[in-house]
Amino acid sequence: MRIAMVGQKGIPATYGGIERHVEEVGSRLAKKGHEVAVYCRMYYTKRTGLYHGMKLVRRPSINTKHLDTASHCFVSTVDVLFRNFDVVHFHALGPSVFAGIPRITKARTVVTVHGLDWQREKWGPFASWILKRCEYPAVRFPNKTVVVSNTLQRYFMDRYSKETVVIPNGTNVPVPRPASQIRKMGLEEGNYVLFVGRLVPEKGVHYLAEAFTKVDTDLKLVLAGGSSFSDSYVNKLRKYQSDKILFLDYVYGDVLEELWSNAYMVVQPSTMEGLSISLLEALSYGKCVLISDIPENVEVVDDCSPSFQTKDVADLTEKLRTLVKDPELVKSYEVKCRDHVLRKFSWDTIADSLEDLFCDMTGLKR
Repeated sequence: MRIAMVGQKGIPATYGGIERHVEEVGSRLAKKGHEVAVYCRMYYTKRTGLYHGMKLVRRPSINTKHLDTASHCFVSTVDVLFRNFDVVHFHALGPSVFAGIPRITKARTVVTVHGLDWQREKWGPFASWILKRCEYPAVRFPNKTVVVSNTLQRYFMDRYSKETVVIPNGTNVPVPRPASQIRKMGLEEGNYVLFVGRLVPEKGVHYLAEAFTKVDTDLKLVLAGGSSFSDSYVNKLRKYQSDKILFLDYVYGDVLEELWSNAYMVVQPSTMEGLSISLLEALSYGKCVLISDIPENVEVVDDCSPSFQTKDVADLTEKLRTLVKDPELVKSYEVKCRDHVLRKFSWDTIADSLEDLFCDMTGLKR
């Protein structure tokens, strides 16, 4: 099959859950022998040619908060019309408005909803209103709609009486790394609590930073992430910066693997998610992850992680105090989580499911 991926910023994935999703499933589809083209924004992807078997198609965008995605998806969709793809796969609610256009060339189209983007606090009222209107095209314009969680599947059934296909995010089997490069940052095995993700309001980092300042511990809090059109929010977070709370900006590759491997525990304080790849990665490293109790997080962990009441700083503070004072309790969660996540959320299985869906739509055999 000839497959196009549209909506992501690009690959290689340096930050962003959608970008990681596209890179992982796209590379596996390419390895199976399919031709996979990934449309990339020029400021995000600097390289050209092939990457892990996928063709990088760089196209321009208007790189502003409100026009970046729409402008790039428009240009990419026009380009798709002249390339004879079998399947055009759009990612996220906003890009779904273009999902009907490639069908005029007989291509099959898919939209994957990674989360209800209109709930993200970085958007103002008008932008949120526009994004919420994109739910309808997400379920009506493509041939198939995919969602990454059972929670999202129930949402679209209840609201639109539309059956969707659940294909979640995934994770790889990691190889833990000893502390090496992170020692330059003053970090050693087991001497820090970790958060990894974009610094945007819906990730709940402000709740975590406030709670951590109230915990009497020698552990540090490491915030590994940066702005995503959210500079004012990041500037507010900076008031918590100290010897105890360390800001690292975006990290990836060996450094990120060292951070996962050597953290005492991980915190996922988000107020909304689709299905968090950071949460899956933390669990795959066998880490105790303190999660907010939103349905999308609870669905992933079952009983493998402790939780706190979302947006409740007092409850988060109390749970942090309990865990940092009780390493044996932390270890008890570590024993449960790794096998659980690798059994349920394998990128290989997810790529197989997506290939099956594409084959059903096109009438081709695997």
